[in-house]
Parts: sequence; structure tokens; C-alpha cells
Amino acid sequence: MTGTRRIDIKAGLLVSIVLKKDQQTGKLTEGIVKDILTNSAVHPHGIKVRLTDGSVGRVKKITP
Repeated sequence: MTGTRRIDIKAGLLVSIVLKKDQQTGKLTEGIVKDILTNSAVHPHGIKVRLTDGSVGRVKKITP
């Protein structure tokens, strides 16, 4: 599942995000969602979130 719809993302979910510094390479970082930072219902590049470790990036994959 991709992370382009805000409704699919909740605090506590395990997700893979791409950090701002890794956008060129597409390297993914895995973690647990702490906060949802995007206000719009959908975003074509992924919903921006903050993970429990403080990393901020856009969701590329939601792990079930």
C-alpha cells in the first residue's frame, strides 16, 4: 500500500519513508509513525510524517 492517502496512515503504524536527504537516491527508512504532518487528504509524493525516532519524511510504503 502506498502512502498517498492520509486516511490510510495512523499513529503507531510501521511505514517506510524517504527522508529529504535521500530523495535523490530513493533510500527508504523504516519506523513507527508518531505524528502526521500533512494536512491535505491526499498528496502525490506521499503523506509527510514524523517517526518515533524524530525522522521526518514522506510515506512510500505502509507495512501491514
